[in-house]
Amino acid sequence: MRALLLLLALAVASSTQASTPPAALGVLLGHMQQRLALAEPVTLSKWDSNNPVADPVRERQVITAAKQAGTAAQLPADWVARFFTAQIEANKLMQYHLLHQWQRKGAAPATPRQSLATGIRPQLDTLQAGLIAGMAAFAPWRNAPQCPAWVAQHVDTLAGSPSEHLALIRASAELCVTTR
Repeated sequence: MRALLLLLALAVASSTQASTPPAALGVLLGHMQQRLALAEPVTLSKWDSNNPVADPVRERQVITAAKQAGTAAQLPADWVARFFTAQIEANKLMQYHLLHQWQRKGAAPATPRQSLATGIRPQLDTLQAGLIAGMAAFAPWRNAPQCPAWVAQHVDTLAGSPSEHLALIRASAELCVTTR
């Protein structure tokens, strides 16, 4: 009887623990949110230079560098590629939204500009290292049955505006391994 109670107590403890999201998820989502926050300075730079949102050459460079860093961190290259593709697409969602707002107003905000090459991209590169480290820390929980619920709950608590919410949903779409 004592053994049965001990097993029951362990089962309850493990199920309670399993329903609690790992701290690594919050850290990773925080890095993702920081990356999305750079959408406005990127968009301002593109507005001023009349460059398109999509930059396939730069996007390939980012994904290639991320895969190399991910390999060094022992992460699957295909997951790293999908994850960073999601980050890029989420950022582009924000950029298109901002451009739409500014086009409707006829002007972008009169805020100080940063150089895309020397100001913003180094910040993105620094965030990439944090994202890779966050992915490595979160990797053990990707297959957890609760993973999609954890991600959805965290995203709902973090996002501000509807456009930020949608972008964070897209950015987090590759975090969990799901079977349907």
